Amino acid sequence: AWAIRLSGYILWRVLTMPEDGRYQTLKQNWGTAAQAKLFWFYQFQAIGSLLFALPMLIAAQGTAPLGLFDFLGIGIWLLAISGELVADRQLTRFRANSENRGQVCREGLWYYSRHPNYFFEWLHWWSYVGLAIAAPWGWLTILGPLLMLYFILNVTGIPPTEAQALKSRGDAYREYQQTTNAFFPWPPEQKQVTL
Repeated sequence: AWAIRLSGYILWRVLTMPEDGRYQTLKQNWGTAAQAKLFWFYQFQAIGSLLFALPMLIAAQGTAPLGLFDFLGIGIWLLAISGELVADRQLTRFRANSENRGQVCREGLWYYSRHPNYFFEWLHWWSYVGLAIAAPWGWLTILGPLLMLYFILNVTGIPPTEAQALKSRGDAYREYQQTTNAFFPWPPEQKQVTL
């Protein structure tokens, strides 16, 4: 279900929207070597996906009946998939309104986090820890969400997304950065009003 949701969303974006600005920037920065570098960029992501799939392989090796951690994993999975779906729909609805061009989405989940889609994506990987933890070597599955968190916060997620947002939304996005958590959903800080 998760892969279908993500694939459908990406396909919809490719068919209905201009190329993502982050990829345009990569192509510009890489110049004539862009095609080869993009190939390896995507190969690295494929290897990462394989590593992130290991918790399911470990969970499949378990022979114990469903237990508390399995139900916890299923609950986290449902919450994460629902959160991703809601965040994607809220952003899509916001972008569909031409009056919002150049503005920052602060509706729904986007009021509490600058990247609720990334947060719920990360939370999704914790569901597999719950499903795998009782299996032999299940404790190793905690490495998946920790590695995912590192990549989202430092490499492929928030840094390039925010750089693009600053280019396209400028001061409005800078103000959003000052008041709203980047990743973990939390009520935004209220700006101090000076009289």
